[in-house]
Amino acid sequence: MTQNIYDNAEFFAGYSLLGRSVEGLDGAAEWPALRALLPDLHGQSVVDLGCGFGWFCRWARENGAAQVLGLDVSDNMLARARTDTADAAISYAQADLERLDLPEASFDLAYSSLALHYVEHLAELFGVVHRALKPGGALVFSAEHPIYTAPTHPGWSSDMGGQKTWPVDGYLVEGPRSTDWLAKGVIKQHRTIGTYLNLLLRQGFSLTHVEEWGPTDAQIAARPALADERQRPPFLLVAARR
Repeated sequence: MTQNIYDNAEFFAGYSLLGRSVEGLDGAAEWPALRALLPDLHGQSVVDLGCGFGWFCRWARENGAAQVLGLDVSDNMLARARTDTADAAISYAQADLERLDLPEASFDLAYSSLALHYVEHLAELFGVVHRALKPGGALVFSAEHPIYTAPTHPGWSSDMGGQKTWPVDGYLVEGPRSTDWLAKGVIKQHRTIGTYLNLLLRQGFSLTHVEEWGPTDAQIAARPALADERQRPPFLLVAARR
């Protein structure tokens, strides 16, 4: 079973204060790039894997989706999503992405934002999603970039000419990583970019876009603190077709 860290009181309290939790999609710097990968949603059936507070579910409906299903393992997340949603065409359900069961050929789009790096058995999940998509259906997701999920040697980070370097240790050693982010002992699954892409290809997906995301000049001008994200990509964005 996926570690349900979002129902940890300390973690959830910290997560609720993040910009993307307060401002929604507009608080996520990678959202414009992720949005550009989405197909036309008018009349479409959508499933959101790891829906969190339901921000994307509501956006999808506002942009023409006919039906949206939001799935999350966290009671806290789902309670907030239901409180903030007043739309009969959006439904939420508790689901562990490690043990997901979806009806065959039922969705036009499967979407996931920053959830798949928690999933250990990703090949199985991609298989479930492939079967659940209609022919020609799309999968669009973001994940924490493997540069982040790989362990960083604590003695290697340095300052050179005012710029930090971010060497990575153990990049090719895949598997669970324990990190202290908002709470102690948060488990994320490290895998290489090649593994992400090959798992998709082996399940029958066709890749349409792969992006190691970084902020644009305009974003840095508006939020100078984002300049640090030019040192290493924080997110991996992928779009694929069934």
